[in-house]
Amino acid sequence: MSKGRILFVTQEITPYMKESHMANIGRYLPQGIQEKGKEIRTFMPRFGSINERRNQLHEVIRLSGMNLIISDHDHPLIIKVASIQSARMQIYFIDNEDYFQRKAVFTDKNNKFFEDNDERAIFFSRGVIETVKKLSWQPEIIHCHGWMTSLVPLYIKKAFKDNPLFADTKIVMSIYDDDFKETLHKDFGSKIKLPGITSKDVKQYKTPTFVNVMKAAIDFSDGVIVGSEIINEDLVSYAKNSNKPFLAYQNKEKYVNAYADFYDKVMLSETIA
Repeated sequence: MSKGRILFVTQEITPYMKESHMANIGRYLPQGIQEKGKEIRTFMPRFGSINERRNQLHEVIRLSGMNLIISDHDHPLIIKVASIQSARMQIYFIDNEDYFQRKAVFTDKNNKFFEDNDERAIFFSRGVIETVKKLSWQPEIIHCHGWMTSLVPLYIKKAFKDNPLFADTKIVMSIYDDDFKETLHKDFGSKIKLPGITSKDVKQYKTPTFVNVMKAAIDFSDGVIVGSEIINEDLVSYAKNSNKPFLAYQNKEKYVNAYADFYDKVMLSETIA
């Protein structure tokens, strides 16, 4: 692999979230890539179900304190960190009292989708980018996992394309079976907008279903990986027809090496404008 830095942005990492295929990849992929000599950073949301004491999360004061404006409201950005000692790996957590203090993840006790899941995704993606800026850490690849990370490609390619930290960054999007049946807030497209993002850029968000949100993520990514064994066929077709580097599902014995090789392939591919 080429020498460089890989930023992992994921909505699930075990042991902080219950075990799942995505959570296991979130835990073991960064370790495997780090053991190949890469420098890594890993981010996830600080969902309220995460036990801070048991997992020894603590706030990073020097990174916290910024406000992110969403729908004309200020939301303080809190950054916490924990370590997985056996992997010599740090995990950064994006936190905010309004969005991440509730104990549930995406649905309430009656299994109703939270109305502000759109804003939670916006806050998480922007929070990651602002924190990386504060760290002055220049990623070669940003690898996103799960629908909640799906705005990172758009923001990096449009709103932050002139920032020297991200000028040469390539985006890899992994698609999983984390479909939701609901439609996100009807104003999602307008809430997303930052300077540099045009109406054309947010066309997929006019009807913000899971499929459309992930199609938008593919649009602004430089490579696509099938992360789950069975995923939405519409998305597989869309990704293949994009003519971007594409990696089919890899089993757990092979995926670290396959992903590492895929990063090199993406680095050699043409950048998405």
